[in-house]
Amino acid sequence: MKIAGVMLAVSTAMVLLISPIAEGAARVRGGAVASNPDGGYKGGHVAAARGQNGGAYARKRGFQTDGAGNGTVASGGAYRGPNGATGARAGSTTRSADGTVNHQSGMAASGANGSVESSGGFTKTQDGVSQSRTTTATGASGATYQGSTSYDKSSGLTHSGTCTDAAGNSVPCR
Repeated sequence: MKIAGVMLAVSTAMVLLISPIAEGAARVRGGAVASNPDGGYKGGHVAAARGQNGGAYARKRGFQTDGAGNGTVASGGAYRGPNGATGARAGSTTRSADGTVNHQSGMAASGANGSVESSGGFTKTQDGVSQSRTTTATGASGATYQGSTSYDKSSGLTHSGTCTDAAGNSVPCR
């Protein structure tokens, strides 16, 4: 499929999520791969669907390499459930010719039972791995959890978390 086909698929995916469709379900998929002037490749894939019950999703992934050992991949997706729940995720990873890898990602979801958000990433070098992630969750009752976890070679694993009730009072995390 040519790039024009991918662009059409992306446009259709956005229409599926944004525009109301009175009846019926719809689905679209597409992808392409091509060489680039740097001696590598680039490409991607997109998919989206909408069901008769109001649920819908869209997702996309793309990558690019340069022929010298460097590359990047990124992806993202979103959904809406028939009951009104929503969620999304996005992430990207890069690899350098020297072997260094960096990754960053995040997600969020919400529905009748509460919501959650989380983001973080990691770096891998010749010296080792370091990572961190932060998460916040809120239950239907209004109680919340906020936590962070990190790791690096020199300080090891570190985690902290706090919980509060709906009134904002500190409570034990269980």
